[in-house]
Amino acid sequence: MMRRAVCICVAALMISVCGCSRQDVRHALDKLTARSDQSAESSTPAVETKATKPVIHGKKAEPEPEPTQQELAEYLRGKLLALSPSDGVNDNIEVSFNSATSVLTVFQPDNHCDHFFSALDTNNFSWEIFDPSDAHISREELLRLTVTSVSGKTARACFDKQGQPEEGTSTNRMRLLFSLAKSEQVPGFQAKMAKAVKKLIILSGGAEEKELFPDAKGKSGSAKK
Repeated sequence: MMRRAVCICVAALMISVCGCSRQDVRHALDKLTARSDQSAESSTPAVETKATKPVIHGKKAEPEPEPTQQELAEYLRGKLLALSPSDGVNDNIEVSFNSATSVLTVFQPDNHCDHFFSALDTNNFSWEIFDPSDAHISREELLRLTVTSVSGKTARACFDKQGQPEEGTSTNRMRLLFSLAKSEQVPGFQAKMAKAVKKLIILSGGAEEKELFPDAKGKSGSAKK
């Protein structure tokens, strides 16, 4: 605006001094105005456009691999030994697992039992507190895990020190014993052990867990009153 005013003043001065014609003055004024506009445009700073940087998303963490049959067997063996009863009768002295036959063998002071994981049913799984005391001796309470076999299959076979089959042993269920006092010192022990045993049963060819009584509300929404 200031430059345009200056141009007009200069043109007026030229008319008064030189006696130029209006047409000449108009022509000169147009030139001065054009120069002023060009100068104003060149003095305007250019606005830089920042390039948009691509958003780089972090890689999703890969899920951890599932434990193998042998790893689960080693976990079970370790807990049976570490949390073993110590009453001289129900102690877990040694534990072994044969991956070829899926048989878990638990050695106790007076016998040993072979547990056939391929015959077990994860749908029949229970925990209970067991008191092995008798009329003469008081013993510590035990935590007992019981898993029933699939119908028609043998869950376990027990043998005495001479290797003879024990009479009166329930063969349609596996039973594993832990010290109740020791197991209570391990946070979430029953849940972790149940998960490990069920996975080991499935990997050994046993029956997978099924939802026998599905919740009707979960499928059809809330029940109408």
